[in-house]
Amino acid sequence: MTALLTIIVLVFILVAIWQMVKIFDLAQAKVENSQVATDKDNRINGYLMMGFLAFIYVITIVCFVKWGNLPLLSNSASEHGPQIDNLMIVSLILIFIVQTITQFLLYYFAYKYKGEKGKKALFFADNNRLEAIWTIIPVIVLAGLIIYGLNTWINIMGVDESDDPMVIELYAQQFNWKARYAGNDNTLGKANVRLIDIDRANILGIDESDPNAQDDVITTELHLPVGKPILFKMRSQDVLHSAYMPHFRAQMNCVPGMITQFGFTPTVTTAEMRQRPEISDKVANINKIRVEKSKQLIAKGENALDPYEFDYLLLCNKICGKSHYNMQMKIIVETQEEYDAWINEQKVFKNSLIN
Repeated sequence: MTALLTIIVLVFILVAIWQMVKIFDLAQAKVENSQVATDKDNRINGYLMMGFLAFIYVITIVCFVKWGNLPLLSNSASEHGPQIDNLMIVSLILIFIVQTITQFLLYYFAYKYKGEKGKKALFFADNNRLEAIWTIIPVIVLAGLIIYGLNTWINIMGVDESDDPMVIELYAQQFNWKARYAGNDNTLGKANVRLIDIDRANILGIDESDPNAQDDVITTELHLPVGKPILFKMRSQDVLHSAYMPHFRAQMNCVPGMITQFGFTPTVTTAEMRQRPEISDKVANINKIRVEKSKQLIAKGENALDPYEFDYLLLCNKICGKSHYNMQMKIIVETQEEYDAWINEQKVFKNSLIN
C-alpha cells in the first residue's frame, strides 16, 4: 500500500511540474528569445573555455602530486620488468606532451577566434602542406612507439631453451588456480580435461599412463626460485581466463582447448620486496585502515581483520564469472635452497592418486 501511495504522489508531482512548464512557456511567448548568439554570449563562452583549460591543467598537476607515485612503474620483480616499465614511461610522456599541447590549442583557439560582429572567419578549404604535417608527424611517432613495443615484446617472449628454464603449468578454472611442476625430468606429462577423474583425485586430467607425468607436482601455491628462468604453460578448464602477475610484468590468456605460454626470470624475493620502502609504506597504510575498520567490527561483535602482509599474486585479468574477484593464488619467490626444501615436501602425481 505504501508503495502504491508513493507512486501516486510521484505521478502528481510530475503532472504539476509539467503544468508549470506549460505556464512558463505561455508567459514567455511574447518575450523576444533569439537563438542567435550575441557578442556577449561568445565572450562568456570564450572565457569559460579558458577557465576549463586552467581547470584541466590544475587537475593534472594535483593528480601528479597526489597520485603520481606509481609503484607498478618502479617495483618490477622480473628480468624483463624494466623494459616494460620503460615502454610505459615513454608512452605516458608522449601522451602527456600531446595532451598538453592539443588541449591548449583547442581551448585557446576557441577563445581567440570567438564570434564577433563584423569579423569574418579565415579558413582553408584545402591545404596540402598542413594535411601532410599533421599526418606525417603522428605516423612517425606512432610507428616508433609500435616498433619499440614490438621489439620489447619479442625480447620478452623469446624464451631461450638453452637456459634450461623450469617448466610450470598454470591451470585455470572457475574460480581458482592450480600449479603443476614438471618434476625432475622438467617435462610435463600429457593432460586433457576429458581425463579428469575427481574420484581418483586427478583434478587436472593428467594422463596417468604417461611416464613424464609420474613425477609432476600439483600445488595450490606457486613457489619460484629467484634468478631461475621460468617457462609457464597455461591451460583453462572452462572459460577464457588471463594469468596476470603484475609485479613480474607478465600476462597471458588461458584459452580453453589450447596451451599458451609466457616466460620470465624472477629477480626479487618476496622477503626482499617486503623490505622496500614503497611496499612497507603501502602495507603500513593498509593496516592503518584495517585497524580502524576492525574497531567498527569489534563494536558490532564481529571478528577483527587480520593484518595485511605483502605477497606476490597470480590474478585472473578476465571477467570470468561471478566469483572472478576471488580468483588469485599466492606467489612466493625464494632462494634456491628454500625452494628445494619446499618442493621436496610435496607429493608427486603418482603418489597423490586415490586407488
